[in-house]
Amino acid sequence: MDGWITGVRVPFGRWMKSAIDYVQVWAGAPIDVFAGAMKRLIEGTAWLLIQPPATVSIIVFTTFVWWLHRRPGLAVYTALSLLAIANFGYWEATMETVALVGFATLLSVAIGVPIGIAAAHRPWFADVIRPVLDLMQTLPTFVYLIPTLVLFGLGVVPGLVSTVIFAVPAPIRLTQLGIASVPVPLREAGEAFGATRRQLLWKVELPHALPMIMTGVNQTIMLSLSMVVMAALVGAGGLGKPVVRALNTVNVAMGFEAGLAIVLVAILLDRVCKLPVRRRRAS
Repeated sequence: MDGWITGVRVPFGRWMKSAIDYVQVWAGAPIDVFAGAMKRLIEGTAWLLIQPPATVSIIVFTTFVWWLHRRPGLAVYTALSLLAIANFGYWEATMETVALVGFATLLSVAIGVPIGIAAAHRPWFADVIRPVLDLMQTLPTFVYLIPTLVLFGLGVVPGLVSTVIFAVPAPIRLTQLGIASVPVPLREAGEAFGATRRQLLWKVELPHALPMIMTGVNQTIMLSLSMVVMAALVGAGGLGKPVVRALNTVNVAMGFEAGLAIVLVAILLDRVCKLPVRRRRAS
């Protein structure tokens, strides 16, 4: 009875395959250049992070966190978390993960913030990209890995690109929300003082929207970390690799240790990347 539904099948999968093949043919050289550059940058950054002894890096990271936030509890947590990760034997994998998450966050913010600003200033553009952002956030993560694996091959780059696709809606949405929530009287005051559109953006809108934008950065970091295990399936290193290895070998101990390391890194980055709150001295 329902044969008419599948009688003429929409070849959506073949359309997408043809699109990927077209991109491979006409943009193969730029893709290879981009992949090579990003691979060298990420692996080079991870190599630099691994070179100092773990003890020295832990002292440096803890000192930086103390200088940035002046919170003893956070500094103690930083030291203990990094010591635990080093004790588990996942120090190098953690540095690889930090490098991958760092570059994914930078790319996502560099793409997402300008798009969010444009969407806040142009409602029609926001209406156009809204379903695209919904699609990017709701598609299963494995779907991203297939085309990026075909285009970029095995390695850290398909993991990076998949992570950016998955995470970039967060800075777009939150930047748009932050810019759109600027009070109208504040904008009118800037215009009354003769501010141009660029001055209004940099001196009024962005400062007011900064907390919301930083929330978007924080969400981007968390979303990037959630893709660590997925990226390991296409050849990326980091903490996702021992998780996948533990899953394949049913190694419960390795799985719990690698999972705990990911949790510790996630909590640490979440706390460190928030805007520092300085206590004002009572006058």
